[in-house]
Amino acid sequence: MTEAQQTPPIRTAQPTFRAQPPIRDAATLILYRKGHSSLEVLMGERGSGHAFMPNRYVFPGGKLDINDYRIRPAAPLNPVSSSRLERARITGPRKAVALALAAIRETFEETGLRIAGPAPAKAKPAPRGWRGFCTQDDLACLAPDPSQLLYICRAVTPPNRPRRFDARFFAAPAEAAQGSLVASDELGKLHWVTPEAATKLDLPNITILVLKHLAEWLEHGGDPALPVPYFHNHRGQHINTPE
Repeated sequence: MTEAQQTPPIRTAQPTFRAQPPIRDAATLILYRKGHSSLEVLMGERGSGHAFMPNRYVFPGGKLDINDYRIRPAAPLNPVSSSRLERARITGPRKAVALALAAIRETFEETGLRIAGPAPAKAKPAPRGWRGFCTQDDLACLAPDPSQLLYICRAVTPPNRPRRFDARFFAAPAEAAQGSLVASDELGKLHWVTPEAATKLDLPNITILVLKHLAEWLEHGGDPALPVPYFHNHRGQHINTPE
């Protein structure tokens, strides 16, 4: 037997490719108010059992639901938000409204706070997922009101995360919300915090970026021509491509 025959073939390791989870549409709402000395925002801590960002402090929010398209709002979407959202080719008028309503619904589910107005006349019964929101004191008379929500930025979860979202961030003044803060299984330790104090909490990177942009957006939010920061990953790099 020759030396070549005695030498076993060299086996090269084959790369392992991990299937990426689907990217789901989501919406987040930043409630803000003027504190004693500076701006304050509402944040809470995600539970330790969550697959996505456990034990991190975040704003209320969650994924877009089909019934967010089916609920009739109390007022039209803020025209500045509408203009900014529709500038992205994948976000048409119906989806723009549904995203704002998803942010309102998730905020109610996670904090107990409603941004609502009187339900439109002859409105259909609230769809599943909205019935608790639309009922107050046993009277089904409320509907979500997106007229005060200002769309401020967009972010896509980087690859290699257990869940990925294409999240649109909205902001609204605290006085637009009704009710009292009630912690939920989704979001605990709810409290108002200044952006400076928030940096001492365990924050996702995207939350840090959004907080840095918030004051500027609140100051200049009346101009629909302003670009919208779009944070995403391109070829392994975290970038901001304004829309």
